[in-house]
This record gives sequence, C-alpha cells and structure tokens, in this order.
Amino acid sequence: MKRTAVINVVGLTKSLIGAHTPHIRDFVARGSIQSIRPAFPAVTCTAQSNYLTGQEPEQHGIVGNGWYDREYAEHRFWKQSNHIVRQPKIWDALKEMDASFTCAKLFWWYNMYASVDYSITPRPMYPADGKKVFDVYTQPMGLRETIKGDLGEFPFPFFWGPMAGIKSSEWIAQSAEWMEAKHSPTLNLVYLPHLDYNLQRVGPNDPAINEDLKAIDTVVGRLIQYFEQRDVQVVLLSEYGITEVSRPVHLNRVFRKQGWIQIKDELGLEQIDCGASQAFAIADHQVAHIYINNPSIKDEVKKTLAATDGVEHVLDKEEKRAQGIDHERAGDLIAVADKDSWFTYYYWEDDAVAPDFARCVDIHRKIGYDPVELFFDPAIRFPKLRVARRLLQKKLGMRMLLDVIPLDASLVKGSHGRRPEDKADWPVFIGPKVATEDEELESADVYARLIECVQGT
Repeated sequence: MKRTAVINVVGLTKSLIGAHTPHIRDFVARGSIQSIRPAFPAVTCTAQSNYLTGQEPEQHGIVGNGWYDREYAEHRFWKQSNHIVRQPKIWDALKEMDASFTCAKLFWWYNMYASVDYSITPRPMYPADGKKVFDVYTQPMGLRETIKGDLGEFPFPFFWGPMAGIKSSEWIAQSAEWMEAKHSPTLNLVYLPHLDYNLQRVGPNDPAINEDLKAIDTVVGRLIQYFEQRDVQVVLLSEYGITEVSRPVHLNRVFRKQGWIQIKDELGLEQIDCGASQAFAIADHQVAHIYINNPSIKDEVKKTLAATDGVEHVLDKEEKRAQGIDHERAGDLIAVADKDSWFTYYYWEDDAVAPDFARCVDIHRKIGYDPVELFFDPAIRFPKLRVARRLLQKKLGMRMLLDVIPLDASLVKGSHGRRPEDKADWPVFIGPKVATEDEELESADVYARLIECVQGT
C-alpha cells in the first residue's frame, strides 16, 4: 500500500485557488483536480460520512450535523461517537485488504471510538461545578498527555467561536507531522478548518479572505513538503464551498406565528419544547429538517414553507429518496434555502427572553447550527476584556455565562448546505493524475478514489 495523507482543507474550491494559494496551486499543477458534486446536505458530518463510507445518508444515517431524536424527544447536535455512522468505514475495508494497514484520524468528525489506530479530537471536560475545561480526547488514551507535552495545549478558543482562526489549524498540522514522525500511519486523515471561519463571517467576496487563503496555504504547503520528503502521498480535498448570503430565515418564528411551537418559560426565559410542539425546524446552514408531531398539519406546514421568503425547495418523501436522504433521522420535510439565504434556529420573538445559551458558544443546546457564534457582540465595547473577566470569575469558582455572542443573524455573510449552481464553488479532490481530470466525482465516490490512492492504482 502507498502511505497517504489526506488533508481536508475545509471550504476550498476552484474559485479560491490562485495567486493567494501558490503552494496549493503548484500542487494542483503536479497532479489532478476534480470537482466533487457536494453531499446533500453539504455540511461537515454528512460530507465526511459520505467520503469515509462510500454511502449516502439514507444508508449511513448522517442526515446533517444534527437531527431530532424522536424517541428521546431531544435534538442531537455535534455528537462524537463513530458508532452513529451506520456503515463500515474506509479504514475497515483497507485493514481487510492488508492486515498491516494503520490509520490516524486527526480532528475529522465522529472520531471517538472509531476503529482506527490513532485519533485526536476536540473534547472539553465538564466538571460538576459548571466549568468547561478545554481539552482533546485521544485514542490510545495516553497519547493525549504525550502530544500535549510535545506541542502544548490545543488552542481550543481558536477552533470555534469569535476568536476562531489560524492557530487551531497550525496546531492540527503540527499534530499530523507529530503523528507521522511517531507512528507513520498508512493513512493519515487531517482536518484543517481555517477557511471555514471568515468565509462565513465576511463572505467569499470580501478582500479580507485573501489573507486567510495565504495563511492556510502556508500551513498546507508545509504539510505537503513534510509528507513528500517522507515519501508519503498527499491528497487535498474539501467538504463544501461557501457562497455569499445576506438573508437569515427564521423558520421557527414562522411556525410560532402559526401556533405550532410550544414555548416553556424557564426562569423568565423562553425554551422551545420540541416534544410538545406540533412542528419545528432543526436548522443546519442552508438546510433545515422539519419534524412534525401532528401529522394532520403536514400539508399546511409544507404550504407555509413554500410560501416563506428564502425557501427554495421543500422535500417530501419522494424528493428525500431522490436526494439519498430518506432516513429515519431525517425530518418529515426538508427545507432548502435559496442561494442568498440561510436558516437560523431562532424561535423567540423578543431578544430579552432569548434562552441564556443563545448569547454563548454552545453547540449542543441550540436546536441548530449557529454561525453567529463566530462574532463578538458589537454592543460590547471591549469584548476580549469581558472574556478575560469571565474567565477570571470561572477560576475564582463563580458561576457565570460567557455571554459575548450577538443575536443579530444579519452579521453572517457566507453559508453552505445547498448545492451551488456554479461548479467553481463545489468542493475539490486534488490528487494523483487521472485520465479524465475534468470528470466530476460524486460525493460518495470519494471513498473509492481514496482507496485507489492508498492502493497505488
């Protein structure tokens, strides 16, 4: 087998490769670049699961970054167990082909309890006193202290939130080099998230993106050089392309006006009660899963969605099957935004009664993905000072909220999830030369291409 490093450069597209990415551009010139027809939905967990199983959501069950668990009557967002992905993975297939095969999985999702040889994933600790302690989870378990001893603590605040930036990708890249030097895995899966941040904050057409492209290109260039010097084949790929948006769509507020949302007062703040609601949306970028607890209103819900500004398509049973997402975890209906819009999870009508977690980075309590977590509230005059004060309060044992996130969804300028019309905004697969370079890859076919690369065929 040919030892291979797969570098997942999140958000990379043909439209972004050029003068500001000389290392990536030169790597393309030495190999082949293929567009990947995006997964549906074109979000992290679904795209990665397609790539690593060769199947679509109706087989592997990953219908988005989150969904509603009908049995528990609770939403599940950003869970980490690999057992959730209900199909064999690429490392299982390669291990069957060659018993000496080994795999490292660095920051790709569904990392915990994966049947790989080495893994590292972000995993805070939550002590009983209410603190949140940044950390990583590794397998083998002892690897955690060893790598932190060599590289220092993982810079968690730079991985997600208003401070997210290049430092997290730099640390992950160093961990990939460390893994290669220590264990030389046959397949090294590496996740670099840097482009994801400002592409959502300011949009792909803002000149500020040029600096982000230069920063990630430097990291990727170093990795390419490091691996190739050690005779490790390199593949670059991405999960989706981020396109410009200007309109947030609040589906749960639309449903609330129809009387379908049940609100519970908790200490003067509003919580949505999904189990008691007749219909509600689990928002995930430009796609939303609509769960209907009262089947008699399904047609009315569908008509309401179709009449909502910013909704381009509403998928019912047949349309879900055609998109490869007809799975028990999927919504009864799926709403797809138009190219200028994206879906929030917001359900309150007055910010004064928004739930306390709405102003925090809290990826598990919110009933949807919240890109506004990438911003400091502009109403806070010195946000970093406020963060420092809150962290000091934590160290002193006080209970507090790190409430620095705004509730203004109009700040977001880039999104993904739907399939962009322009193929230059599709994700890419950059690897060894192939006979038909212009051929598009289906998302699930990335699996076979990766196996070919590792087999050296």
